[in-house]
Amino acid sequence: MKGRIRVIGGSLRNSRLEVPDLPGLRPTPERVRETLFNWLAPVLAGVSALDLCAGTGALGIEALSRGAAAVRFVERDARAAQALRDNLARLKAGDGTVSTADAAAFLGGAPTPFGLVFLDPPFAADLWSALAQSLEANGWLSPQAWVYVESPRDHVPALPPNWALHREGRAGEVRHALYRRCAELPLS
Repeated sequence: MKGRIRVIGGSLRNSRLEVPDLPGLRPTPERVRETLFNWLAPVLAGVSALDLCAGTGALGIEALSRGAAAVRFVERDARAAQALRDNLARLKAGDGTVSTADAAAFLGGAPTPFGLVFLDPPFAADLWSALAQSLEANGWLSPQAWVYVESPRDHVPALPPNWALHREGRAGEVRHALYRRCAELPLS
């Protein structure tokens, strides 16, 4: 059985996204997306974003709706990736491209620096630290990139030391946090 979620702001506001019924697929709740995109409002226009472990693609589609120049979606499950392609086509969101790939393998490829990254891997996989280190070490982040990290309510993942916490919140079973990358390590 399929579900639906909606885009909550921007040019695609109230558009419905079809969500396939897949184990472990956990769309970011509307309340969390609304808070996150209020935080990001000053930096979204024209940004190039990466939705890593995209799932439904709700975060990346919301970014496109609110003025991101382009979003690269990476999703390893072929059915979720196809549903994402279908949603992008139906919404005529041509600035979104989907790669059906494992996130770690994708980050091992030739990097393109992004100004915004959504890092919301399946909670059971515990991939936050490994993916964050790959993003940082392999050239995927612009010097002042923003990185959104979603994790279980009581779990604060180990992240690179030059990622400064900007804002965080909790909603239900989810901790959501926005980090700002500093090009250099902060002084101790």
